[in-house]
Amino acid sequence: MNGRLTADERREAVIAAAAVEFAGGGFAGTATEAIARRAGVSQPYLFQLFRTKRDLFLATIRYSFARIAGRFEEAAKAAHAAGLEADAVLEAMGHAYIALLTSDRDLLRIQLHAYAACSDPEIQVVVRNQFRELWQAVARVSGADPDALYPWFASGMLINVIASIDDATTLEGFAAHVHGGSARAG
Repeated sequence: MNGRLTADERREAVIAAAAVEFAGGGFAGTATEAIARRAGVSQPYLFQLFRTKRDLFLATIRYSFARIAGRFEEAAKAAHAAGLEADAVLEAMGHAYIALLTSDRDLLRIQLHAYAACSDPEIQVVVRNQFRELWQAVARVSGADPDALYPWFASGMLINVIASIDDATTLEGFAAHVHGGSARAG
């Protein structure tokens, strides 16, 4: 087997490397040199794949939202297969989201940096569209009433905040944190 990556595989590897770097420094604070180094490519090659740093950041945002949507879809499929009703499907999706965030802290940090970078009009459009698509995907795969989505997404944003400042790994841990204590044992 040839050890060389295809162009699509190299592009995906660069996006994965960019996710780590952008998670740490955000859009403004991340150098493309660091991304290229982490990806094992030259900076000129990076710019062959992505015309600008902004284009790479936007690709990273899309990649991150796609990972979240994929996890939601997997959780919803399993919950529906188990015969759960829409509210329980949403709960299963929430647990899957927490598991995803705790297994990949950079995913959370990318989300937060994406929202923070929305002062850039091009980034704002992509983040808005990605969030809208995520909302629509959750509505579609959960089967939940549209009115149930508002509190579910609001809880998700609360989970983001708590996850960024604490290390709770369960919904119960998040609840413990909100009710006045750290979810950490000891």
